[in-house]
Order: sequence, then structure tokens, then C-alpha cells
Amino acid sequence: MDSVEQMRVLGDPTRVRILALIRTTADGRALVGDLARALDLRQPTVSHHMKALAHAGIVHRDPDGRRVWYSIAPDVAERVDAVLGAGDAVDGPAPDLDRIASDLDIRFRGVFARETVRAVVGESYDLLAAAGPRPLLASRSASFAASRLEALARAGDAERSSDAVPTVLFVCVQNAGRSQMAGAILRRLAGDAVRVRTAGSRPAAEVRSAIAASLDEIGAALDGEFPKPLTDDAVRAADVVITMGCGDACPVYPGRRYLDWDLKDPVGASPERIRAIRDDIERRVRALLGELLSERSLAVHPIDR
Repeated sequence: MDSVEQMRVLGDPTRVRILALIRTTADGRALVGDLARALDLRQPTVSHHMKALAHAGIVHRDPDGRRVWYSIAPDVAERVDAVLGAGDAVDGPAPDLDRIASDLDIRFRGVFARETVRAVVGESYDLLAAAGPRPLLASRSASFAASRLEALARAGDAERSSDAVPTVLFVCVQNAGRSQMAGAILRRLAGDAVRVRTAGSRPAAEVRSAIAASLDEIGAALDGEFPKPLTDDAVRAADVVITMGCGDACPVYPGRRYLDWDLKDPVGASPERIRAIRDDIERRVRALLGELLSERSLAVHPIDR
């Protein structure tokens, strides 16, 4: 499989966490069950990611009776090291940003100049690193840069058609609670009908485990999402911007719809309170989705007057 597809597969932070765990085992291989326990994920979820990694040629599958061991494929070990960084420590050696930028340059060739891609990669890394030490900084920088380049491409497309998939941006302070809940729920309900992005005015290092647990209860997966800083390009690419307690941190552009949802912060709340906030968010998301789908239907199939 070519490097573009491998970079796409490696852009998922959950898969990079899996690779990081495999790399740190004594013999460089792991079972799905062990990975699931270490990541606090369900085995079917990990199996799904392993299938994608194996299909992309990033991991090697070694059946052993009823068990299957997974190891990093030798011919992509260098690429994986570039994404993971040279060491296991959060504040270890810097990632290979040149390698990441080169891979993204292939993906966005014909859309952005090479210098633009490299600048976005470097800036994305700096923005995430500015929030303090965090794990998986290289892979998250690659994923964040790819998302920003996609947003820039969309924001710069003056020919947006009336039936284009709408983009919704959820913004809260830390991008570790309310906005992640809303994003996960909308992705579950809308599928490919809506493009979902999230951001924070002061992003935390990780999505809170209590938030992930509350979402898992209703079958809404985070899908490797992580806290990201709010950027101008994300707002410019959005059709609807929904703030949740971040004040006036969002820049305002004409042609966008801005909403402010008055929601309690789930940080430090009891599981029961978190569920109540989650259910409140779900009611709002369902109403928003109904409006978006109705608007899109009218745009695609206008009523004759």
C-alpha cells in the first residue's frame, strides 16, 4: 500500500497508541486482548483498528493456534518511528516533522504548495506542544495538520455547492468534555451527512475518561479524537459554530451560523450529572441535525413556487 494510504491510517491517534504499546513490549508483539485492556477499549474496537493497520501493511499478523500476535512490519518501522518519535517519554526527542510534512504533501498535492503544507505541520505541532507535555504528539500533530489543511481547502473553495456536506464546529474551553460529547453524538447520528469538528479555547491534554465512559454507554465512540486548539481556519471552514462556555474566543465571519449552548461543565461532576449533561447535549444535537438535514433537502430539492 502506498505512503498516502499508510499516512491516512496512521492519522488515527488510537491506532498510534496501539503501535506505541506494541513497540514497548518485550518481544515487539501483542495480542488484541492485552491491547484492549491496556487502552480500556472493547476488543471489537481494537480488532477493527488492527484490521485497518494490517490492511495498510503497518502491522504483521502472526496466527498462533487460536491466538493472533501483531507486530510492526519491518519495512514500515522507520515510518512508524517518525510518527511515534524516537522514545517513549512524553517529552522525548522531537518527532520527524519533515517526514510527516512530506507524506501530507503527497496527500494534498495540487491543492497546496509544499511550503504551505510544511508550515501548517510545524504550526500544528507548536500549537499542540504549547499546551504542555502530552502523549502521541507526533501523530496528533499529523492528524491536526491534516484536519487544518482540509479546513483551509474548504474555506478557500469559492465554488461551494448548495448540496455540500455541512460542517459543524463545537467549541468549549478544554475540548475535553462538552464539545467532545457533542461531536461524538453528532458523528454517530449523522454519519457522513455532516462533517464534525471540535476545538477548545484552552485545550486540555486528554479527553477525560469519565466523558469517554459516558459516551460509550450510548454507543458514541470518540474514534481517536483528542483536544485541539481553536484555529481561525476551523471557524472559516464551518457552516455552524456552536460555543459552550468559551466566551468570545471564536472569531466571527459572515455567512456562518453561530449558536451558544448554555451547558454545565462536566469536569469533576458525578457520573449521574455527566449523564444528564450528555443527554441534554444529545437533545440539542438531534434538533440541530433535523434542521441541517431539512435545509440540505430544500437546497438539493427546492420546492417549486
